[in-house]
Amino acid sequence: MINLGDIAKATGFSKATVSRVLSGDPSFTAKESTRHRVIQVANELGYALRTSRSGIPQTIAVLENFDPSNGPQDSYFSDVREALRERAIENMMSLSFFPDVRSLIDASEEYSGFVSLGPAPLTREDLTALHEALPHGVFIDINPAPTLFHSVRPDLQQTVIEAIYALREQGRTRIGFIGGDGHMMGSHLFCQDPRTIAFDEWARLLNMPVEGRVFATGPFTVDNGRRQAEALLDACGQNVPDALLVAADSLAVGVLQALFARGIRVPDQVAVVSIDNLEVCEYTAPPLSSYAIEPSELAETTLMLLSDSIVGRFKHKHHILLSTRLVARQSFVPAEDVPES
Repeated sequence: MINLGDIAKATGFSKATVSRVLSGDPSFTAKESTRHRVIQVANELGYALRTSRSGIPQTIAVLENFDPSNGPQDSYFSDVREALRERAIENMMSLSFFPDVRSLIDASEEYSGFVSLGPAPLTREDLTALHEALPHGVFIDINPAPTLFHSVRPDLQQTVIEAIYALREQGRTRIGFIGGDGHMMGSHLFCQDPRTIAFDEWARLLNMPVEGRVFATGPFTVDNGRRQAEALLDACGQNVPDALLVAADSLAVGVLQALFARGIRVPDQVAVVSIDNLEVCEYTAPPLSSYAIEPSELAETTLMLLSDSIVGRFKHKHHILLSTRLVARQSFVPAEDVPES
């Protein structure tokens, strides 16, 4: 069994220094290079395998692949970033944030692993270079290199299935869908997002007519949600859907605006349900029902997966899907929640 003396001998530092670094002693000041060397050797020797998965303090890089100035569509990633900060403190991890992959690669020797947060696609060349510099990494929300890195994602396809069934159980039979552009999976950029793929597939399986009721192109913005809702309403004419499933809250805000402008009552004429459960859902008119993706769950799962990877628990890459839950508000109330008259 590896002990502190083994690590001290391998690093050339005193046993007391090793002990204070590995215990995360806040009163102990040491050079970052010293801390990094002790933690690196402890991981290589398998010291953490006999402790809890967060038993060794880690220095973790965070690649920010999103722009917080883009508005509601990126507030989801801002929420996950804050959750990462909170969970990192609890798990003896310190985080450093990087705006691009090249700056992260240049500083890679200072970190035990990395987390990538955000939807921006990365080139295969950048992913390969990142793996050579930092082999331990977890991507949140996308899965761009499943053979190189781990990933943690909300199970959006299952969410879409659950939403379809919830709408149908309420008697909604003319269900439309509004979404956005493609999604990174492996080295492929599909023209359809997984939410759109799931809706199309289950509409076919359930014999749901969807002609003229599916609009899923462009960015995940309020303006695009409004434009696509207007196009859908024009295409449907008098045969307006009695429910709309929207791929993200940012789009749904624009959808509600378009329905209001046409004098269409929500949920009486058209139920609207979305995905993300951002804070904005509480302030739309009417308040928006949305499937919640829990930032704290994403953050905790990501950091534990990364820690397990660093200490050598895995031979293969792990790709974890987290379920969602419906937060019902006025735009759609599930059948079981409707009070009896």
